[in-house]
Amino acid sequence: MSHINLSAIHQRLDELSKLKKLKDDDSIKQALQKRGFSRRDFMKWAGAMTAFMALPASMTPVVARAAELSDRLPVIWLHLAECTGCSESLLRTDTPTIDSLIFDYISLEYHETLMAAAGWQAEHNLEHAIEKYKGQYILLVEGGVPTGDTEGYLTIGPHGTTGKQSAVKASENAAAIFAIGTCSSYGGIQAAKPNPSNSVGLSKVTDKKVINVPGCPPSEKNIVGNLLHYILFGTLPALDVFGRPKWAYGLRIHDLCERRGRFDAGEFVQSFGDEGARLGYCLYKVGCKGPYTFNNCSRERFNSHTSWPVQAGHGCIGCSEPDFWDTMGPFEEPVGDRLYDTVLGLGADNISDKIGIGVLALAGIGMAAHALIGVAVSKKDEEA
Repeated sequence: MSHINLSAIHQRLDELSKLKKLKDDDSIKQALQKRGFSRRDFMKWAGAMTAFMALPASMTPVVARAAELSDRLPVIWLHLAECTGCSESLLRTDTPTIDSLIFDYISLEYHETLMAAAGWQAEHNLEHAIEKYKGQYILLVEGGVPTGDTEGYLTIGPHGTTGKQSAVKASENAAAIFAIGTCSSYGGIQAAKPNPSNSVGLSKVTDKKVINVPGCPPSEKNIVGNLLHYILFGTLPALDVFGRPKWAYGLRIHDLCERRGRFDAGEFVQSFGDEGARLGYCLYKVGCKGPYTFNNCSRERFNSHTSWPVQAGHGCIGCSEPDFWDTMGPFEEPVGDRLYDTVLGLGADNISDKIGIGVLALAGIGMAAHALIGVAVSKKDEEA
């Protein structure tokens, strides 16, 4: 990570510290203390977040400072065609995490679910925030965007503005744009066939660069982590082909799943409630889409890192992938039209019972080859 310019990061944070806080008589540091979080708790969180964003451990103090200064960050959050689940993921918890408390204290200039204003006052707040912080604010959009002849299916506010019009206008002068959740990233359930509202992801209606943070919903750490990344670097993170940050969506659910050992051993739940389900066997044969889904749920989990669907006994449904409503169903059956490449080359949907044997055999071959290479190198060294 030698390419990280710490001097530039400190300069950005110094400039951010000069901006006005949302609450003059309060701060993120004070809010954490009131909630019972010690400085030690906060630094442990900052260390975990540093590792989470694939940054060197030496940057922990810098990440902590960025989090403390995030209450100077003007943020506009739009709700389009969605269920508000992404906001709920972050804010509705009986034991607020440091992530959610930080989000409570960032400068939310506009958020329809949280603000008290309604009607004309809400519309004025949005217009005022866009103008006041032109070129500075962070735009987060939740929900798909109806387009075409059915654009009017989503009409918002007293001016009768469509969701698409609001999104395009807010995108024009945003410093950074994040599509929060699968609906905003790729259209979500609104875009499922036959897509009667012609819904699309945010990136389809603006020519500005959009960072997709998919999931139904995404974890709070994926939301807050992206904001912190922008505060630190002022640039977009490395993205995959679907516009997702690689640091959060670089691995498959399958790669770090706690049931992966069961998969490798060929131990599968055959039907919900059977003996395999009781023993925690792999859920592939009852529809888990973990091998095809890129996200960090298996590492980060939900509800203060308490659990996630696979731990609770239901397979991943692939919700962070584009068009998952159409491509991943039926959710409780293996994907019939997709072959999972195995050492036997026959496809996991037909021979999942044999996958474990194949993987173990491949591992054995690899270990044997490694041993042979080691012997050959050793003999060469002796001859030399």
